Amino acid sequence: MAARATATVLAGARVVLPTGVVENGRVVVEGTRIAGAADPGTPVRDLSGHWIVPGFVDIHNHGGGGASFTSGTAEDVLKGVDTHRRHGTTTLVASTVTASMDFLTRRAGMLSELVEQGDLAGIHFEGPFISPCRKGAHSEALLLDPEPAEVRRLVDAARGTARMITLATELPGGIDSVRMLAEHGVIAAVGHTDASYEQTVEAIEAGATVATHLFNAMPGLAHRAPGPIAALLEDERVTVELINDGVHLHPAALELAFHSAGAGRVAFITDAMDAAGFGDGRYELGPLEVEVKDGVARLVEGGSIAGSTLTLDTAFRRAVTVDRLPVEDVVRAISANPARLLGAYDRIGSLEPAKDADLVVLDSDFVLQGVMRRGEWIVEPKGA
Repeated sequence: MAARATATVLAGARVVLPTGVVENGRVVVEGTRIAGAADPGTPVRDLSGHWIVPGFVDIHNHGGGGASFTSGTAEDVLKGVDTHRRHGTTTLVASTVTASMDFLTRRAGMLSELVEQGDLAGIHFEGPFISPCRKGAHSEALLLDPEPAEVRRLVDAARGTARMITLATELPGGIDSVRMLAEHGVIAAVGHTDASYEQTVEAIEAGATVATHLFNAMPGLAHRAPGPIAALLEDERVTVELINDGVHLHPAALELAFHSAGAGRVAFITDAMDAAGFGDGRYELGPLEVEVKDGVARLVEGGSIAGSTLTLDTAFRRAVTVDRLPVEDVVRAISANPARLLGAYDRIGSLEPAKDADLVVLDSDFVLQGVMRRGEWIVEPKGA
């Protein structure tokens, strides 16, 4: 059983606030929320030598712990959610992969119940409205053009819990679907696309605001054909997803994204599949078979990268220790920016009074030591 933190002061750590890093800081937890001050006699927990950062927010995640969010029971989905919570992700959007529309509408109904229960923060549909030229680990036989009526079927099936849909907006119906999604408060994300620079600019003008795993599953940046990457990086209205696992991106590409877009427009994601937090072996990603070897997931047929086995604590540590990004910038990319995208920054994404007590405790080497979600220790720090 997780230990309930009814009232406590977490003291002595480096605390990352929206205003910067506070040395020897304090976070006061009362019930499920962060408080501005502690009553006399409130227990104090010494976390000297540690960091306290906001809980991580993952807006693109297909599963973990051996469980897929596209298939399996509700209990399987919760197993995957729990796996990522133990790695610091206190808020998670469940992503599906390409399947038949009938299957996806039924799946949306089941996942929406978990959103309504508070276990998920929403649903992200990645496919089937993507380009066969950039399908990655999606079944080409099941791909569809993003006609508004078809896209609307998924929005309606999710009963208000659809948060994002990835589209190849250059396909027939793509721009009209972007406008429709914007009108319904659903994020239109440009991804798995073969669009030109000009076509991507048109999609952004229509209301697209996210780049699905920038650089991956889209044309590369070329000097006479800058493609979608340049359009997505240059527009201040767009947040770019990055998979920082050392496999999907060269460090120079990550540096380019941060330099071009700025830390306020980057969202670290996992794009995780079943094997995250579980191990190597054979898995299924929708109707396709995946082999995970040395932590890298690839399709058995064709060898395309098939999601990741990443957890966000690993992405955080890599960003600081390998990519040498400032801790404050990493916190923005892994917590604040995705929280804003979800329209939930008033509750999550930073350590401020009245917000949910969602936080992660890291040691001096940025290795996860503790996770608290809504005032409850999911992973309790040892020896602190």
